[in-house]
Amino acid sequence: MAKEFVLKASCEATSGIVATVASYLADNHCYIAEMHQFDDEESERFFMRAECRIENDDLTIESIQEGFDEQVAQFNMSWEIYDKDQPVRVLLMVSKFDHCLDDLLYRHRKGELPMEITAVVSNHKDLRPMVEREGIRFVHLPVSKENKTEQEAALLDIITESKTDLVVLARYMQILSNSLCKQLHGRAINIHHSFLPGFKGAKPYHQAHERGVKLIGATAHYVTSDLDEGPIIEQSVQPVDHTYSSERLVALGRDTETVALANAVRMHLEHRVFMYGNKTVVFK
Repeated sequence: MAKEFVLKASCEATSGIVATVASYLADNHCYIAEMHQFDDEESERFFMRAECRIENDDLTIESIQEGFDEQVAQFNMSWEIYDKDQPVRVLLMVSKFDHCLDDLLYRHRKGELPMEITAVVSNHKDLRPMVEREGIRFVHLPVSKENKTEQEAALLDIITESKTDLVVLARYMQILSNSLCKQLHGRAINIHHSFLPGFKGAKPYHQAHERGVKLIGATAHYVTSDLDEGPIIEQSVQPVDHTYSSERLVALGRDTETVALANAVRMHLEHRVFMYGNKTVVFK
């Protein structure tokens, strides 16, 4: 079976990047099945993602990696190569709301999300039966003002011990400390049950552009120390009107949240997201 990998790369925008990368891949018998690129004119930063297949049995993903750095050294490029056969190890965090967790477990069971769930951590026991039905480890870490630091340390121990790559807050209703947010930088996704961000004052469209807004609706974003201000990955929207009761809005909100979170998680798992500053480039 052919070996497949994803190449993610970014560097200062200049000429010759695509030609250099494509030539190297072709010379090493790599078929490029999909390629995306973006040149951010404001930051003068170039982003590229390629899905490749090695068509020579004597070559490996490791051998492709070994020669790549020298090939692109002139661009001072930041790059990573991911083996598509290696699922991302994901830890889910929840409280009492079950809709986002239930949706992710279903998609995982159906093989829609290339991930291995290392554990589900919750500050309540309500969702233990749902998790354990799937044969997944459930860890109860109740949080209070008195034990928050201790429990976050226990969470980090679980993340380290399970070799978790990504943490997903699937309606986890606790604010993470600044210290924990920094330690999980770029590898923790949260779903917010509202439109983010809310722009106040003059030039709201300019503010929106600076924040990299995708849509309005439920918002999936990377976790940062600034509460609900992290780089936006995905947003989802539902049209409503005056006939909608509060209960119906809540139900629609659940749908919106599950779609936004599932899409954001999938794009991260497929290595489609570049985070830079407080914005993201997402190759869908």
